[in-house]
Amino acid sequence: MDYAKRAAELKDTILADRHYLHAHAELPFEEKETTAYLVSELEKIGIPVQRFDDYTGCIATIKGGRPGGKTVLLRADIDALPIQEKSGVACSSQNPGVMHACGHDCHASMLLGAARMLWESKDELCGTVKLLFQAAEEAFIGSHYYVDKGYLEGIDAAMGMHVSATAPSGTFAVRDGALLASCDNFKITVHGVSAHGSAPQFSKDAIVAASAILLNLQTIVSRANDPLNSLVVTVGTIKAGSQFNIITDKAVMEGTVRCYTKEARQMVEGVMRRIVENTAAANGCTAEVEYNYLEPSVRNDDLALNETARESFRTLYGEEVLVETEKATGSEDFSYIMEHIPCSLFVFIGCYDEATGSVHAVHNEKFRINEEILPRGAAGYARFAADYLEKAAGGENA
Repeated sequence: MDYAKRAAELKDTILADRHYLHAHAELPFEEKETTAYLVSELEKIGIPVQRFDDYTGCIATIKGGRPGGKTVLLRADIDALPIQEKSGVACSSQNPGVMHACGHDCHASMLLGAARMLWESKDELCGTVKLLFQAAEEAFIGSHYYVDKGYLEGIDAAMGMHVSATAPSGTFAVRDGALLASCDNFKITVHGVSAHGSAPQFSKDAIVAASAILLNLQTIVSRANDPLNSLVVTVGTIKAGSQFNIITDKAVMEGTVRCYTKEARQMVEGVMRRIVENTAAANGCTAEVEYNYLEPSVRNDDLALNETARESFRTLYGEEVLVETEKATGSEDFSYIMEHIPCSLFVFIGCYDEATGSVHAVHNEKFRINEEILPRGAAGYARFAADYLEKAAGGENA
């Protein structure tokens, strides 16, 4: 199939899907109406769909008609953010305080478009394509359900795609190696002894201890970490005290850790606990750390698979469609799937376009996209799946 041509023909359908999903934005774990719409559209096409009694999202399966034993997964996330929309688009969210400000409606509509094309061309496919419409990416752990329950067993390769407000509209960015950082969160609780502010000698000041801990945490980056491995340790909130003249007995700090390597990620928790406990003790206090491992880093380490994707996009739209991108310290829930399926990659499709006002970053109340990119994304999904299966089967395009 000529996926670029067919995607252009399906443009109105792809945009209609996006408009519905955008207008009916739903928060993580609450995507019931979104899931129902996706299942309904897939079943109208004739594609078998698996849904879940205890979870949102769904998995569609398309079996090819040519010999080939491999299975490739295409993933799109479907949840929205707790943001009041101010984008000004006609299909703005009908749900107050909930907005598709990260483009997940775009991902889902592009994957629906790819599903339509892959179903039409299923007799040409050398294997099986699974399409995961994933819930709760913004909750950091939305993908865990499908992996931990075994629904992604037997998959040989996987690709996720995300709109990027830093790349020109309609371009594709495939970066080798590290792309996005891991994301782990922590909570530090400091316990002291309360006293009146006029009698500090009777206190063990939790605020002073917390302040010392905050400063000492910076040595994780400056002294414990290899300077060649990027690392961020950020304290985002500090909550302590109830009155100006009372020395408080409790302070709570919460923050996040971002890095790209397993070595740096594994190092931080131990060093943090040592700093927190000893600094608290030096101030006559005690403290504990709650450390939560959420999302691994996104790494496109399968270079052959990366090249397959580049070839697919090049075949569709020419060499000029490929652009470079820098790694970023944002994170992405697809990384959990990538750890389970090492032959996988994550791709950016550019959506920046001044002419259509598509200039705001994701997670912004004014975020909008140039919708002309949606057929390209659908074609990119479909062409990559077909090309991977063809190569894996040793076909004529291998």
